[in-house]
Amino acid sequence: MRGRMKAWVFYEPGDMRLEEVDIPEVGEDQVLVRVKACGICGSDVAYYFGASSLETPTGKGPLILGHELTGEVVEVGRIPESLGLFKPGDRVVLDPVQYCNTCEVCKRGKVNLCENKKVLGVSINGGFAEYCVSNYTSVHKLPDNVTYEEGALTEPLADAVYAVGKMEISPGDFCVVIGPGPIGIMMLQLIKASGAGRVVLVGTRDYRLQIGLEMGANEAFNVKDRSSPIYTDDLKGEIERLTNGKFADAVVVATGSPEAMELALEISGRSSRIVYFGLPPDTAVIRVPALAQILWDKTIKFSWLSPLTWPTALRLLSTKQVNVDRLITHRYKLEQLKEALGEVRERKGNVMKAVVVME
Repeated sequence: MRGRMKAWVFYEPGDMRLEEVDIPEVGEDQVLVRVKACGICGSDVAYYFGASSLETPTGKGPLILGHELTGEVVEVGRIPESLGLFKPGDRVVLDPVQYCNTCEVCKRGKVNLCENKKVLGVSINGGFAEYCVSNYTSVHKLPDNVTYEEGALTEPLADAVYAVGKMEISPGDFCVVIGPGPIGIMMLQLIKASGAGRVVLVGTRDYRLQIGLEMGANEAFNVKDRSSPIYTDDLKGEIERLTNGKFADAVVVATGSPEAMELALEISGRSSRIVYFGLPPDTAVIRVPALAQILWDKTIKFSWLSPLTWPTALRLLSTKQVNVDRLITHRYKLEQLKEALGEVRERKGNVMKAVVVME
């Protein structure tokens, strides 16, 4: 398919332009998609405002950002066409992690750690454009009852599935989620669906904590805003009270705050599992009181991306076991992307999750 398309081209922090560029050509192992919706991730905000570096030698473009995208297939390369996998008109969602399927790491199923991976919207062109091309192995069909907007949250949900799986939840467990952002609220729902007895949500903004309570949290605590009716300056004491001194069985940290990571160690109990998910600054260091963790036989894990969890995430969306529609609070047109990035950064209008929707 030849022609031109509108796309936001990122050049360097603070410099991103809406331009007319060529529609990408389709390789024999690729699929071309007309973008229908693309979620705005915190990393997109960080790239644009210069708070994070891209996976390029310079941290600059030219590059089309956006990695949480759904769309309609418009052209299919020779290989996926010969396999009968996709056809024009198919509703799909793209896994931004374009792994090679060939390196030793991929062959062990650790595709999130692929030695040759490329990532849509991070190291190769992504979804803040009218069209996007993807390796066919990273294209998934969208269930009929899942909207394009809901489908745009498949990628963060797949990340949440991987992290919650590492918590190894048993029926009746007392669990804590630190960080009530969109992924944290997804984790909350997954934890409840996994059989946890009680789930406590911890954060710094009441409007997000309130959404968490509406979506199944048994308790919520604000650890920053002293004017909040649910403020506490002693989270450890609150968790100790709620568990009769046993503390949490499993804790997931869905924020990059080093203080939150250390807090997880304080509120977790004997034989507990702690999962670190959020990305801290490059130079961040967390202090682990080693003896206390050893004597209570704790397990500390780290979670990165979403290896082989996409089918599960799509089933969860289709069965409505995880409600992502409630998390989408703001919608923007493609032309409004710069405005959207600024409003997400400033959390204007109590934004939870913003999605760029194509006309």
